[in-house]
Amino acid sequence: MAPMQKKSSKTKRKKKKTKKFKKRTKQATTLVPVEPRPGETDWWDSFWHKNSTAPGYDVPTDEAEGFKYFFRMSQNTFEYICSLVREDLISRPPSGLINIEGRLLSVEKQVAIALRRLASGESQVLVGAAFGVGQSTVSQVTWRFIEALEERARHHLSWPDFDRMQEIKRGFEVSYGLPNCCGAIDATHVMMTLPAVQTSDDWCDQEKNYSMLLQGIVDHEMRFIDMVTGLPGGMTYSRLLKCSTIFKLAENGDRLNGNVRTLDGGDVIREYIVGGQSYPLLPWLMTPYEGNNISNPQSSFNHKHEPARLLGVRALSLLKGSWRILSKVMWRPDKRKLPSIILTCCLLHNIIIDCGDTLHPDVALPGHHDSGYREQYSKQVDPAGKTIRENLCKHLQHARQLHVHRSSDVL
Repeated sequence: MAPMQKKSSKTKRKKKKTKKFKKRTKQATTLVPVEPRPGETDWWDSFWHKNSTAPGYDVPTDEAEGFKYFFRMSQNTFEYICSLVREDLISRPPSGLINIEGRLLSVEKQVAIALRRLASGESQVLVGAAFGVGQSTVSQVTWRFIEALEERARHHLSWPDFDRMQEIKRGFEVSYGLPNCCGAIDATHVMMTLPAVQTSDDWCDQEKNYSMLLQGIVDHEMRFIDMVTGLPGGMTYSRLLKCSTIFKLAENGDRLNGNVRTLDGGDVIREYIVGGQSYPLLPWLMTPYEGNNISNPQSSFNHKHEPARLLGVRALSLLKGSWRILSKVMWRPDKRKLPSIILTCCLLHNIIIDCGDTLHPDVALPGHHDSGYREQYSKQVDPAGKTIRENLCKHLQHARQLHVHRSSDVL
């Protein structure tokens, strides 16, 4: 066995210096103050003072309304969201989250930065300037928040259980006269630019934009109960539907398979959702009658169907208006991460509804959520779907006649 070599004095001195350096580094790290919990309103006072009168913003003078203007929610909802992600943001903080005053960013300030980035769609530089932090901090904070909320808020976006579905069906029938209706479906494009090496016809949509699709199903209160995203904008809405989980489950009888409804004439109506002309007519998806020569009963059906269908349109307009990052053209996003950003915005949309918040009416996009896109049309008609639509049509006609008869009796 070869004799062990004696360590040189130079090696010993180097090791000693390394230990001293590690010790100093540890001491320096522990000396960085963390923003204390009792002063969590400090970040808001500073932000409000700096941004409430900034040019380019039409900020309400009332601070509570101003908070909603900047972050799309009340302070109570904001605090609830902080409670959801607090553990993750404390236990696994991104590196280098130190503001210009040398303090570690509080959870509240991190959440505010992320929400402002998603709500405004402004560049990371502008958002950072509003909070006194750098671009890289905004990037790290936003992504950590997205990861945390995606993990902790999943229960705010799920298919309804039996009792909740009964409430939804009652809501649709009371408001729109549609029995056994469970939701409204629509889809939208989230536009982006892509590096030349990533461009392909799949991601280039019908209007020659690069985009990613989002399909959502909403209840009678415009809450998302199902969504799918991540698929390229070159798909039609009909194709997107057939690639989604809801299609596979409904076709196999594992979704929209609750209690059937027996109408006055004995016709049976299963559970279904409503959608526009972009979608096929299926046993579980009711679309409007098309053409100029439709009968009066068919016209009455369309009259009831249209406002129910528009819930999906309005929900997407509200989503993209509230979280403007989805309505602007994203600059070379990571296509693997973009679905998480979209999902997070849908979760925030639902949380605001679940917490009873009311948004400012000007938040929603003024026009259609897919402004500049032509409407798509699907010609697919399932015979069973056609029969169910005819039964609904007869039911609505009978209900209308009954209403007229009762009105005449009163007179």
